[in-house]
Amino acid sequence: MNTDTLTGAATDLGGKLKEGVGTATGDRTLREEGKADQLGGKVQQRYGEAKDTIEDTLRPVIDQVRQFVRDRPFASAALGGVLGLAVINTLRGK
Repeated sequence: MNTDTLTGAATDLGGKLKEGVGTATGDRTLREEGKADQLGGKVQQRYGEAKDTIEDTLRPVIDQVRQFVRDRPFASAALGGVLGLAVINTLRGK
């Protein structure tokens, strides 16, 4: 869990409290601010969860690539050259 997830959850909770106070006191503006805070908190929380998912998914792949480069530096350089030429030719339209 990262800071975005925690901050989003806290903002969502604060929004719920603000909405409750606004409902209890009849303050429509405070109630609407609470709803807006909840939405912003949920968005930030989902963003944090997405970051965690991407990190958990990509980290093993990146570690494998790093290990391949350490174990086979010449093959990595050759592969990088081939991929570089492929990108250049693609950009040039060939």
